[in-house]
Amino acid sequence: MGTIKALVGFLAIILVVVCCFKVAPPLMANYSFQDDLRNVALMDSGQLQKSEDDVRTDVMHKVKEEDLPIQPKQITVQRINTPGISAVYVAVDYTVTINLPGYSFDMHFNPDSGNK
Repeated sequence: MGTIKALVGFLAIILVVVCCFKVAPPLMANYSFQDDLRNVALMDSGQLQKSEDDVRTDVMHKVKEEDLPIQPKQITVQRINTPGISAVYVAVDYTVTINLPGYSFDMHFNPDSGNK
Protein backbone atom coordinates (compact mmCIF):
# COMPACT_ATOMS: atom_id res chain seq x y z
CA MET A 1 0.00 0.00 0.00
CA GLY A 2 2.87 2.37 0.79
CA THR A 3 4.42 1.73 -2.62
CA ILE A 4 1.22 2.74 -4.40
CA LYS A 5 0.98 5.98 -2.40
CA ALA A 6 4.60 6.79 -3.18
CA LEU A 7 4.04 6.08 -6.89
CA VAL A 8 0.90 8.27 -7.00
CA GLY A 9 2.76 11.04 -5.17
CA PHE A 10 5.68 10.81 -7.56
CA LEU A 11 3.33 10.94 -10.59
CA ALA A 12 1.57 13.98 -9.10
CA ILE A 13 4.90 15.76 -8.71
CA ILE A 14 5.84 14.90 -12.30
CA LEU A 15 2.47 16.25 -13.51
CA VAL A 16 2.97 19.52 -11.65
CA VAL A 17 6.48 19.94 -13.10
CA VAL A 18 5.22 19.25 -16.66
CA CYS A 19 2.39 21.78 -16.18
CA CYS A 20 4.87 24.40 -14.96
CA PHE A 21 7.09 23.87 -18.00
CA LYS A 22 4.06 24.35 -20.29
CA VAL A 23 2.53 27.37 -18.50
CA ALA A 24 5.65 29.35 -17.53
CA PRO A 25 6.98 30.22 -21.03
CA PRO A 26 3.81 32.09 -22.18
CA LEU A 27 3.69 33.95 -18.85
CA MET A 28 7.32 35.01 -19.13
CA ALA A 29 6.91 35.98 -22.80
CA ASN A 30 3.91 38.15 -21.88
CA TYR A 31 5.87 39.80 -19.08
CA SER A 32 8.74 40.58 -21.45
CA PHE A 33 6.35 41.74 -24.17
CA GLN A 34 4.62 44.14 -21.78
CA ASP A 35 8.01 45.68 -21.02
CA ASP A 36 8.64 45.97 -24.77
CA LEU A 37 5.28 47.74 -25.22
CA ARG A 38 6.21 50.30 -22.58
CA ASN A 39 9.53 50.95 -24.33
CA VAL A 40 7.88 51.30 -27.75
CA ALA A 41 5.28 53.72 -26.36
CA LEU A 42 7.93 55.74 -24.57
CA MET A 43 10.22 56.00 -27.61
CA ASP A 44 7.46 56.67 -30.13
CA SER A 45 5.61 59.25 -28.01
CA GLY A 46 8.43 61.73 -28.53
CA GLN A 47 8.42 61.30 -32.30
CA LEU A 48 5.40 63.21 -33.58
CA GLN A 49 6.08 62.28 -37.20
CA LYS A 50 5.36 58.60 -36.47
CA SER A 51 1.83 57.57 -37.35
CA GLU A 52 -0.24 54.93 -35.59
CA ASP A 53 0.68 52.48 -38.35
CA ASP A 54 4.39 53.15 -37.74
CA VAL A 55 3.91 52.43 -34.03
CA ARG A 56 1.98 49.25 -34.92
CA THR A 57 4.92 48.20 -37.13
CA ASP A 58 7.33 48.77 -34.23
CA VAL A 59 5.13 46.61 -32.01
CA MET A 60 5.01 43.87 -34.67
CA HIS A 61 8.84 43.79 -34.65
CA LYS A 62 8.68 43.08 -30.91
CA VAL A 63 5.98 40.44 -31.52
CA LYS A 64 8.28 38.65 -33.95
CA GLU A 65 11.16 38.79 -31.43
CA GLU A 66 8.98 37.19 -28.74
CA ASP A 67 7.36 34.76 -31.24
CA LEU A 68 3.83 35.55 -30.07
CA PRO A 69 0.60 34.66 -31.94
CA ILE A 70 -0.45 38.26 -32.61
CA GLN A 71 -1.80 39.81 -35.80
CA PRO A 72 -1.61 43.57 -36.54
CA LYS A 73 -5.40 43.91 -36.13
CA GLN A 74 -5.04 42.84 -32.47
CA ILE A 75 -2.91 45.90 -31.68
CA THR A 76 -4.64 49.07 -30.53
CA VAL A 77 -2.66 52.29 -30.87
CA GLN A 78 -3.84 55.71 -29.67
CA ARG A 79 -1.84 58.88 -30.02
CA ILE A 80 -2.71 61.44 -27.36
CA ASN A 81 -1.65 64.97 -28.26
CA THR A 82 -2.30 67.75 -25.81
CA PRO A 83 -0.50 71.08 -25.72
CA GLY A 84 2.99 70.40 -24.43
CA ILE A 85 2.49 66.66 -23.96
CA SER A 86 2.46 63.86 -26.49
CA ALA A 87 1.86 60.24 -25.56
CA VAL A 88 1.25 56.94 -27.26
CA TYR A 89 -0.96 54.26 -25.75
CA VAL A 90 -0.52 50.71 -27.05
CA ALA A 91 -2.66 47.71 -26.09
CA VAL A 92 -2.68 44.16 -27.42
CA ASP A 93 -5.26 41.43 -26.90
CA TYR A 94 -4.21 37.84 -27.60
CA THR A 95 -4.73 34.24 -26.53
CA VAL A 96 -2.24 31.38 -26.23
CA THR A 97 -3.41 27.76 -26.19
CA ILE A 98 -1.68 25.56 -23.62
CA ASN A 99 -1.67 21.83 -24.41
CA LEU A 100 -1.21 19.63 -21.37
CA PRO A 101 -1.38 15.84 -21.43
CA GLY A 102 -5.09 15.09 -21.72
CA TYR A 103 -6.21 18.72 -21.35
CA SER A 104 -5.80 22.00 -23.18
CA PHE A 105 -6.88 25.52 -22.28
CA ASP A 106 -6.49 29.10 -23.46
CA MET A 107 -4.58 31.76 -21.58
CA HIS A 108 -5.83 35.25 -22.39
CA PHE A 109 -3.45 38.21 -22.20
CA ASN A 110 -3.96 41.94 -22.79
CA PRO A 111 -0.74 43.80 -22.08
CA ASP A 112 -0.65 47.56 -22.55
CA SER A 113 1.84 50.39 -22.36
CA GLY A 114 0.25 51.79 -19.24
CA ASN A 115 0.87 55.46 -20.01
CA LYS A 116 -2.57 56.55 -21.20
